[in-house]
Amino acid sequence: MPANFLHGIEVTEVTTGPVPVTVVNSAVIGLVGSAPQWAAASGAPVPPNPDTPTLSGSTLADSQFGPLVRGYTIPRALNAIRAQGSGQVIVVNVFNPAVHQTVVAATAFSMPASGTQVVNLKQMGLIGPGLPNSGTLASTVVVQNSGKTTTYIENTDYTVDYVNGFVYAKTGGAITLGEALSIAYTYADPSKVMDADIVGAVTGGVYTGMQAFLTTFQSMGFFPKLLIAPGYSQDETTASALTTLATTIRAMAFIDSPPATSVASAISNRGTAGNSFDTSSYRAILCFPQEMWFDPSIVPTGNTLNNQGIVINQLYNANADAPYSQWVAGVTAAQDIANGYWFSPSNVQVQGIVGPDIPMYSSAFDPSSDTNNLNAAGILTVFNGFGTGLRVWGNTSAAYPSFTDPATFIPIRRTMDVVEQSVQLAMMQFLDQPITNGLINSILATVNGFLRTLVQRGALIGGVCTYNPAENTAVQLAAGQLTFDISLMPPPPAQTINFNVYVNIALLNTLGPVSAAQTQPTGAQ
Repeated sequence: MPANFLHGIEVTEVTTGPVPVTVVNSAVIGLVGSAPQWAAASGAPVPPNPDTPTLSGSTLADSQFGPLVRGYTIPRALNAIRAQGSGQVIVVNVFNPAVHQTVVAATAFSMPASGTQVVNLKQMGLIGPGLPNSGTLASTVVVQNSGKTTTYIENTDYTVDYVNGFVYAKTGGAITLGEALSIAYTYADPSKVMDADIVGAVTGGVYTGMQAFLTTFQSMGFFPKLLIAPGYSQDETTASALTTLATTIRAMAFIDSPPATSVASAISNRGTAGNSFDTSSYRAILCFPQEMWFDPSIVPTGNTLNNQGIVINQLYNANADAPYSQWVAGVTAAQDIANGYWFSPSNVQVQGIVGPDIPMYSSAFDPSSDTNNLNAAGILTVFNGFGTGLRVWGNTSAAYPSFTDPATFIPIRRTMDVVEQSVQLAMMQFLDQPITNGLINSILATVNGFLRTLVQRGALIGGVCTYNPAENTAVQLAAGQLTFDISLMPPPPAQTINFNVYVNIALLNTLGPVSAAQTQPTGAQ
């Protein structure tokens, strides 16, 4: 009652009983890498600044990160994820043209002897004010005569197609027909993106690289739960940082092997210090091998002009290898959406790949097969049998075989994460309320109602939340501390199905002569 309320009747409303629990979204992928945003189409959404977490849930939204261009990892990963039919991806593009660039010293070129006066620098993404979505960058294109005694002026003597890499002589300018030139320039270079860029940092309240995912709960209301850095996670530095981040935000980190790694090397790398596979984390999923896919990406050094002066992009249009993690993450997210996070991604067909980049022996019946030996070492792989299609194969995280408890199963670890974080978020509405029997009962009713719902859905075999007075002493309660116990069991994946086959000689007793009556056709006289 308020201190100034001396005489009268007051009503105070207090919420008791169970309250709804919102289930954490388990299917959100966190993708960090490089993107050619400078090549994004004019109709695409406005690209975000580098190191800015951006939620993308469709191919239209994906277009803000640019088209498939060889050397850039984000468009390729989004292509792999969309092929599985999965939805939300939080993208962090670390590529910054102002930083990740290569300088080309003055090189000899010549304008054509006739026709359109244009020089093809054979390099897309020239750094300068005409490069879209790159901020205010000064031009790096310097055009001089062959003796370097005259420096021509942009937009007076020539113009530059910064996206496609062409220099055009302007009519009325000082560049003459067929003139020999010296041209220097700088271009956007994704090979300059290093592990340190992907890992990022927190400096002065600014979050870069994968550390930017730490800000998404505040800005979007959720964290990504499936972390990938394809093209970089094969390096121990990035793999370790992904795993550490996954532990912080209750996610899973998908770790790759390098291209053309043999089965024997992948297994031995489990015990090789400094290798990305040398981990026993419950939150690391080891993805092996790299996969071949038909790559239609633009080759940034292959542009040409047709007879009408229109730029023609050269497309790679051939099979190429790429990290397996991007497809596995897409399959996992799609499985979550279609069936539930308590389903394993194993034995689910992968769309968009043409096979592993090394020969492999797949068999569900031979314990000495490559697929079985890899799974026995805690490595998730790809399976291909007659009429099965290419499938994700494996149920355990990198914790196996160092640990053998049920939480080594990927779907069990992920189900535990969903339950734990969903309960934590639901408790926000009870936090700081007075500790009374009503509060305790409301918490128990809320959590147990949630667990019963998960049991009905099949996410749990059983689960119960209890209050133990022995764990809640008067001293602890006086300090404002409440403790509850949750006992639960998610369903393990049926990764091995055994049959005991017996030769039963007693069945021979069914043998014997057949009478004429037994063999006579029905209706015979």
